[in-house]
Amino acid sequence: MLKDKIEKYLLSVQKPSRYIGGECGSVIKDKSKVDVRFAFCFPDSYDIGMSHLGMKILYSLINERENYWCERVFAPWEDFEAIMRENDIPLYALESLDPVKEFDFVGFTMQYELSYTNVLNMLDLAGIPVWAKDRGEELSPIVVAGGPCVCNPEPLADFFDIIILGEGEEVNLEIMDLYHEFKRKGAKRSEFLRAVSQIKGAYVPSLYDVEYNADNTVKAVVPKGNAPAVVTKRYIKDMDSVYYPENFVVPFTDIVHNRVSVEVLRGCIRGCRFCQAGFIYRPFREKSTLNICKQSKVLCENTGYDELSLCSLSTSDHSDINNMLSNLIDYTEGEHINLALPSLRIDNFSEELLEKVKKVRKSGLTFAPEAGTQRLRDVINKNVTEEEIMNTCRIAFEGGYSTVKLYFMMGLPTETDEDIVGIAELAQRIVDMYYTIENRPKGRGVQVSISTATFVPKPFTPFQFEAQDTKEEIERKQKLLIDSIKTKKIKVSWHNSDVSLLEAVLAKGDRRLSEVIFAAWKKGCKFDSWGEHFKFDKWVEAFEECGISPAFYAHRFREYDEILPWDHINYYVSKNFLINEDKTARMAKTTPNCRQKCSACGVVKETGVRCFD
Repeated sequence: MLKDKIEKYLLSVQKPSRYIGGECGSVIKDKSKVDVRFAFCFPDSYDIGMSHLGMKILYSLINERENYWCERVFAPWEDFEAIMRENDIPLYALESLDPVKEFDFVGFTMQYELSYTNVLNMLDLAGIPVWAKDRGEELSPIVVAGGPCVCNPEPLADFFDIIILGEGEEVNLEIMDLYHEFKRKGAKRSEFLRAVSQIKGAYVPSLYDVEYNADNTVKAVVPKGNAPAVVTKRYIKDMDSVYYPENFVVPFTDIVHNRVSVEVLRGCIRGCRFCQAGFIYRPFREKSTLNICKQSKVLCENTGYDELSLCSLSTSDHSDINNMLSNLIDYTEGEHINLALPSLRIDNFSEELLEKVKKVRKSGLTFAPEAGTQRLRDVINKNVTEEEIMNTCRIAFEGGYSTVKLYFMMGLPTETDEDIVGIAELAQRIVDMYYTIENRPKGRGVQVSISTATFVPKPFTPFQFEAQDTKEEIERKQKLLIDSIKTKKIKVSWHNSDVSLLEAVLAKGDRRLSEVIFAAWKKGCKFDSWGEHFKFDKWVEAFEECGISPAFYAHRFREYDEILPWDHINYYVSKNFLINEDKTARMAKTTPNCRQKCSACGVVKETGVRCFD
């Protein structure tokens, strides 16, 4: 039996509990009573995947149906993978320990571009052909993808049978119901895929041909048969009525986030021009305080976790934030539960909010100015002034904090050396201001930590047209920043620019990149988001062998009339709006947030749903 094989080698690997299943809260069903089985695959380690809220939601949602069974699958770490390959142990699901290739659906959630090679590696471990075209006419397994990265599905298109666009709570069950019907009829894979292409939010890549111009830009994406010319994402209209689990699987081992997570809202009102999530999750929708508190209590009681995290793009933008936190703090303090808050907005950070934050956060505070000068903050539509930044830090220091972490980006459109020096100067002004505060924390010096990420232009943002800085330019700017810092009270860190380049290429790429991803995987690339495993030289070789230049995707400005690889995908935000926003950015002008004024991004026109009434 497969179970015996697995158990034989568990003591030879790190964290064997990653591979055994059986955790509290996991769902076990009688296979004889199950009609459709779904292997939910997270293309990274157990520690990362088990922290992902989306998996928890869809796992419980599917398992609510008596005749459907969702099981969890994670990428094995290199030590256990070697054992699996040496001993013919196929990739398996944790609940039943059954091979993944025996499932009806094999579904991957794509959360970040550098997990793409892990998808191929997991399919290969499962014994499933990595190319969709090689899977024949057998109905199962159907290989599916979803998640934020598939808003541009083209680099992955040749590996997946179906790509689910947008939010999955409704569309996943619709696809499984249709599959159940076709399975009973003994249908072929191609018949099912043609039928599923008619479901809103379901993109079937094999039903589209891509034509290219002589300059390698996309000429047209042509649907076959009755496949829709434009595929539109799915979204949940009412966050208070949508399904949310009352229990989570509780791991035996430590994971990245050992806690309960409760989603408080979806979408974002801000319109930061670099932020993909802020646009692809529109319209803005929030849960009621009553529902948030109810779900928090139920999950804490059912799981036994002693930490609760509020999950959203911008929790402090919730319209009832102070009342919500008051209610949650009353509960968590009484039950000795730690309440974790995400990064906070600079422009709505008040003394009242600080008093609540102090009760739940003892370490330093984190804010994201993103740019060092007001001009560049206006370019990116951050809508935060230096006065607000300084006032927020003053409130924090007066409230007893002496450590502040600031997030910035480097390589933003129109950025100059003055903007880079401005990061150091802003940090210095915060340090100087600390020592002017009479009631600052006694006996403690100030520490300002600067973290800089290389700007990555992403689809469905106003900056999707923009070029990314070259590695040489980023490294020059990093040196300039270091040279501009005059005190040890300011610390600087940054991301690997090679990683950011690959992220940009995979984010903005077309279908031809499938060959590159395949070639990189064959050269041993996997776990690319882990620094110790990232093999940029192998990726360079893969690009060269496929005759594809990374610079074509990352380092050139896209003309506004160019057909982009994702133009046949509709996430409700119109291309004309994004063009106008990019033009507005180049004039260093801002756009009001959605709560102040509707900017006609296209969401209301497409959905009929207003973010605010």
